[in-house]
Amino acid sequence: MILADLLATIESWPVSGAVRGDLPATEWLFPIIETVHVMALALVAGTVAMVDLRLLGIASRDSPVSRLCDEVLPWTWTAWCVAAGFGTLLFMSKAHTYAGNLQFRLKFLCMGLAALNMLVFHFGAYRRVVRWDLAEPPMSAKVAGAVSILLWIGVVFFGRWTGFTT
Repeated sequence: MILADLLATIESWPVSGAVRGDLPATEWLFPIIETVHVMALALVAGTVAMVDLRLLGIASRDSPVSRLCDEVLPWTWTAWCVAAGFGTLLFMSKAHTYAGNLQFRLKFLCMGLAALNMLVFHFGAYRRVVRWDLAEPPMSAKVAGAVSILLWIGVVFFGRWTGFTT
């Protein structure tokens, strides 16, 4: 009951109604916010894939992993913040619907597991990157890259599926 009340409160906020298009002047707001959210998520997935493909030895083999991460990850984090902010606005517009949607929950499960995978990689194999920066990454880094790609495919897949089930 507490969760239902919280979701109802979120949906009652004026910004939630505006995003939902409750007023004729705001009917364009949801598609604009969704477009920015999807574009930011594409940038997140693309930059993450660049690093993951390097870890797997498929792309950018001549680039040091550390340099690639230094160049790409600021873009990743900026895009993630934009996607999270705009995604929050989308959620607020239909909080009950999204909170009860299995595909939405699976998207967040994939994101949480991707975050855990990233932490394990950065506090594990990446701490010793100087040893393998220009060489073949260790198996733990390859596994982290493969798991990351699969999880981000899951985020995109379940995110798109959410759009068709809400």
